[in-house]
Amino acid sequence: MSEQRFGSFREFYPYYLQEHSNTTCRRLHFIGTTLVLILLAAVLASGHYVWLWLLPVAGYGFAWVGHYGYEKNRPATFKHPFYSLMGDFAMYRDIWLGRISI
Repeated sequence: MSEQRFGSFREFYPYYLQEHSNTTCRRLHFIGTTLVLILLAAVLASGHYVWLWLLPVAGYGFAWVGHYGYEKNRPATFKHPFYSLMGDFAMYRDIWLGRISI
């Protein structure tokens, strides 16, 4: 199986959404991203930067449960880490805007 290559995030995002077709997986991503944002705000407000290590645990923990447990695929993070992170926040935005349902 050949690895897919993307020349831009615009090309990658439809692939990203296809890899997140399961509603429970999208919900878990939404929860994880929300926790990341809350934790980041709390860390910045408190100045306790030692807690920054929790950001990937919260974000990836929920996402990977969604992929392995519900979507039954391998997270795009492993092959496309930067685009995948951008995809997480683009999907989060699109959920808030009602473009994607959860």
